[in-house]
Amino acid sequence: MSNSIGEKFQITSFGSSHGKAVGAIVDGCPANLKLSSEDIQKELNKRKPGTSSVTTPRKEDDEIQILSGIFEGKTDGTPITGVIFNKNQHSKDYSMFKNTPRPSHGDYGWMMKYGNYDYNGGGRGSGRITIGHVIGGAIAKKLLKTQNIEIISHVVQIGDIKAEKQDFKTTKENIEKNPIRCGDLKAAQKMEDLILLKKQEGDSVGGIVETIATNIPAGLGEPVFDKLDGDLAKILMNIGAVKGVEIGLGFDVAKYSGYEINDEYEINNDKITTKTNNSGGIIGGMSNGMPIISRIAVKPTPSISKCQNTINLEKMENKKIEIKGRHDPCICPRVTAVAESSTAIILADHMIRSGFIHPSNLENQR
Repeated sequence: MSNSIGEKFQITSFGSSHGKAVGAIVDGCPANLKLSSEDIQKELNKRKPGTSSVTTPRKEDDEIQILSGIFEGKTDGTPITGVIFNKNQHSKDYSMFKNTPRPSHGDYGWMMKYGNYDYNGGGRGSGRITIGHVIGGAIAKKLLKTQNIEIISHVVQIGDIKAEKQDFKTTKENIEKNPIRCGDLKAAQKMEDLILLKKQEGDSVGGIVETIATNIPAGLGEPVFDKLDGDLAKILMNIGAVKGVEIGLGFDVAKYSGYEINDEYEINNDKITTKTNNSGGIIGGMSNGMPIISRIAVKPTPSISKCQNTINLEKMENKKIEIKGRHDPCICPRVTAVAESSTAIILADHMIRSGFIHPSNLENQR
């Protein structure tokens, strides 16, 4: 089972939804980065459950404990271990799923591949495992900030409700003003109403989350394998419930001619830029200095209380199922923190690999 990602800046995730704890080991962070548990807690708070009516009612403080890797307020170059102890598990809600795979969950695949499957809360396959992503991403964001790189993720669509595009500054401010984490406040209210309606119906709804990274230097990524957009697509697609990834215009490139969407170069204030950014800041597998823009399509939460069809593997018979427990009627608001963190992990890794960040000691930065 693969539980790690990254080459120079590597994240190893551990734990399960209803186990004793979840967390991550971050290896490859250079020494002398100022880092505290508060830096990581701030990011974890964006994805923790029970924060609004549009998230799961499961109450977890998700309080981070740093076990290693920080000395006198700075990283020391050794692996950073962050752990969060689970406190509010309701495992009894899942006993009925021991031999009964839930529709559109990973249960059946886990059962067939491993045999010994922790079905409580989805075990290792739960969305709660993304805590490891966020721990790693929080450290990566702090590292990237030394190079003035900033990353935000926001909800741009829920169901058929689409947000109007806002500038980066407005989006950054507005996502803190509503539980949907949407940059368009009018659309955010409509999105919230739709999510609550689906929740009342015992159903769920999906959406689209966009991530923007600014102040990226040109030249990150490799031209053949290990393309920057390839690595971003991989980590984003590895987030549970994500069924599609786009960079820049994404699938819309099929609608246009090359002349219509080619990003033409120009010089502005002695800086090389492009007139448009249809490529989403990555061309030929490498960053071109423009903002990196990605979007992920997030499916509706498969845990719904409506009656569904499934099977009993022990008795080899069809049966009906109603999923009890505490679940998000829409995953998108909490996924923003995970998408943001995942993007930061890949960018931090490539910044070190390309020589923009010193691999051992930030004080030796060029």
